[in-house]
Amino acid sequence: MAEPPVIFKRTKPKPSQRVRIATPDADTAPTTGAEADAEESPSTVASKLKKKTRAKARATLSFGGEEEESGGEVFKLKKSSLSRNIALRNASSGVTPAPFEQPIAARSTGPTYDAAHLNELKASTPSARPSLPADTTASYDVDISMDVDSIGPVSALAGLTVDEPESEAAIPSASSILAAKQKRERLRATKAAGEDDYISLSLTKRDDFSKGPHPDSRLVREEDELGDADDEFAEYTSAQERIALGKKSRKKEAAKRREDMNDMIVDAEEEDEETREWEQEQLRRGGLRPAPAEPAPKPVYKPAPIPAMTPVPTMGAAMARLTNSMSELTMSHAEHSAAMSKLGEEQRLLEAREKEMRDLISKAEEKRSWFTAFRDWVESVATFLDEKFPQLEKLEDEHISIIKERADMIAQRRKAEAEDDLALFLGTTAQPQTSPNEIDDLGRAVPSPAAVRAERSAARAARRLRRRAADQTAKKAEEEEEEEEGYSTDASLPPGDADDYRIALSKLVADSEALMADVQADEFRDANAGLGRWFSEWRAKFADVYRGAWGGLGMVSAWEFWARLEILGWNPLERPRSLDSFRWYTALYNYSRPASTGAEDESEEDELELGPDGDLVSAMISTALIPRICKMLESGALDPYSGTDVRRLIDLAEQVEASVDRQSPKFEMLLKSAHAAFAAAITTSETTLAPFLALAQPPRFDPAAIPARRRILARAHKLLRTLLAWRRYAGDRYGLGALATRLVARSMLPLAETGWEVGGEEVMRKVALALPRELVPPAMVGMLGSA
Repeated sequence: MAEPPVIFKRTKPKPSQRVRIATPDADTAPTTGAEADAEESPSTVASKLKKKTRAKARATLSFGGEEEESGGEVFKLKKSSLSRNIALRNASSGVTPAPFEQPIAARSTGPTYDAAHLNELKASTPSARPSLPADTTASYDVDISMDVDSIGPVSALAGLTVDEPESEAAIPSASSILAAKQKRERLRATKAAGEDDYISLSLTKRDDFSKGPHPDSRLVREEDELGDADDEFAEYTSAQERIALGKKSRKKEAAKRREDMNDMIVDAEEEDEETREWEQEQLRRGGLRPAPAEPAPKPVYKPAPIPAMTPVPTMGAAMARLTNSMSELTMSHAEHSAAMSKLGEEQRLLEAREKEMRDLISKAEEKRSWFTAFRDWVESVATFLDEKFPQLEKLEDEHISIIKERADMIAQRRKAEAEDDLALFLGTTAQPQTSPNEIDDLGRAVPSPAAVRAERSAARAARRLRRRAADQTAKKAEEEEEEEEGYSTDASLPPGDADDYRIALSKLVADSEALMADVQADEFRDANAGLGRWFSEWRAKFADVYRGAWGGLGMVSAWEFWARLEILGWNPLERPRSLDSFRWYTALYNYSRPASTGAEDESEEDELELGPDGDLVSAMISTALIPRICKMLESGALDPYSGTDVRRLIDLAEQVEASVDRQSPKFEMLLKSAHAAFAAAITTSETTLAPFLALAQPPRFDPAAIPARRRILARAHKLLRTLLAWRRYAGDRYGLGALATRLVARSMLPLAETGWEVGGEEVMRKVALALPRELVPPAMVGMLGSA
């Protein structure tokens, strides 16, 4: 069977948008009507008829209709409004237009028909033909053509080439000058008032419309020049369709639609000879020319065949056939039964799998909804902490500044009293002389050093009296005065400063309470009601995700705000308090040890086992408590001369050691802060003593020199005892033993040697009994051995 031929359709070229009028060729002679009819083929005539019918559908204008129909589309050069305005302005200013531009008449404000204007028009109208130039020698080769298009350029060139003598220039009359002045005044008045010199028929002005993205450009866009092609493609855009409203008009519309459909069918069935030739040529070039159809053979009559005779079936053959059919049906039934049972089993498996999938989907949906709510709550907590954490840190810095100010006051007073005692038995260092009438920046009289020293001695005596009055018995006060004179009262503040210190701490506590005054939700006021509940639910429902995300440490980092808020204003060396008395300690301890199913049967004395998170109390102490304690120690909360402070520091370190490993970096940080406090006290003592030892003066005879030396040695002995007590707990880390040896050798031996018989030997023997053998300086061993 032959394959159907491939038909190539020749696409018609798109109609050109602009067509220039071609100038008729003079060489080609027009053909007569008979010759044209003889040369044109029927297909050409049919195509021309189609074009005529299509051309009738175009919208005609209200003017120039006959010229459009007869001449076809004429190309016209359009100019933008800006170019027309420039031409008008050039014309008004006297600028001659270019040869290739048509002169544009200036816009007039309105017709004028007065007598002066008419006389001016008569005077300016030439009554005769302009004279030719006098030079007639030049030859002109002019091609006289009757073409209308050639008239315009010739007249323009003629106007450019004619030169009139200056004597023939027209002089304007007085009436024309007066008319021009009146016109100029009228134009100026209309422009100043912002009015137009005509009555517009439209409701809007030209300035109200958009002039495009570039109103000052002289370039004309293609859509402005060519239009939107509604008239050109009206046949395809349904621009000429009208909606029939009456019964008669609907009938006419239906009849016209049927006629158009018939015409389209006829056009489709019509076969153009030229198109058919082109298609055959394309088939020949592609090698797809169909084979010539052979004539069908003439049918030959054939008689119908007579069927062969069929034998009558026997009983045995029928029974055998039925038996075979029965056996086949039995086998197929067995196979179908087995398939049914297999399908039933698969159905049960699928139902079980479907149930599992439904459970997984429900769990996944529950997990998604829970984590969505948890994420929203975490974002709210983050917003809360972003607002409150800076305020908490500001209050912590204020507490540190209060502690540091108190420590500086005590250190300055202790240094001044030590210098007064040293001056009594070692001599006075060189000090600047102050005139009796000298005043400070505030206008107060500057007291002399002797007056200041007397004032400090009186204040010390007053503190000793207050301490003695606070004791229970006078005997105990006398014993303490005899044994602890020099360091029993040097760490206490004067009554005024002590009251200011208590007021500052009270204000700090009030500010910490006001920090949470604007919080009403219980889950933000109490961390156990918020963080504890959400994280416990997370650990109970999604344990694998909780362990993978280290949920316990995340909860500790969020709980840090509430823990630091609770310990704000607490100085463990002034107000000792066990760590398990804090709410955050109890909550984290219970959270780290979740109750098991059989916990009710166990006794209360048995401690619960740690959960998968480990000991979160240790994490909180390492994260929040130890850095806070280190800051307080470094700011002066620890008084190295106070045995009470050292004992309380040792108790606090033992509580921290119960939760944090002794070898951990956080615990080492705590030990290092305490060592820095002792080292700073010993350095201050050496710095205070060095100028007096450099005097090298003989001992002065002063009744107050012996008690002064005893006070200095007693204060140094007390510092040595607190240092050795801390060394027994912390060990010889960071050179605590070297610090003790340095204190004895540089601060105590020089003072004891100058007053060996008046108390120096007694104090040094106490020092030798307190110091370990490896820490006793060799110079002290020699002095005690010789004694």
